[in-house]
Amino acid sequence: MSSRTKARKRAVDALYAAELRDVMATDLLEATKEQVSDRQNQDEIFDFANELVTGVLANQIEIDEILAGVAQNWTIDRMPALDKAILRVGIYEIAYSDTPSEVAISEAVDLAQELSTEDSPAFINGVLATVSATRKPI
Repeated sequence: MSSRTKARKRAVDALYAAELRDVMATDLLEATKEQVSDRQNQDEIFDFANELVTGVLANQIEIDEILAGVAQNWTIDRMPALDKAILRVGIYEIAYSDTPSEVAISEAVDLAQELSTEDSPAFINGVLATVSATRKPI
């Protein structure tokens, strides 16, 4: 597993846990970094994870507007918190970063397959493919 894949998982974990616990995702990410500081290559992983988390938080209003606009028959409040976290990271990467859309979508779908429900990968793929088709990077 690449360090960027691990970073995406760390970012999703932090965003998901922050929503459930009503705390700052950046604080959770920093606490996790301290817990695993004895492991190799953590700086690279957490640097990218922090970039993703801070990017999502800085742009969350617009990210959620994009999400609400393309998630047919789903309000953001009805979405599982884990799927929202995955989608927010995916939308951030598609709309605000230089990550190729195909990579962002593939990584998000892989996370959904690993972490979420049976229906989540297809839902996330559909939402992010629509975002990719309708949005140009900012």
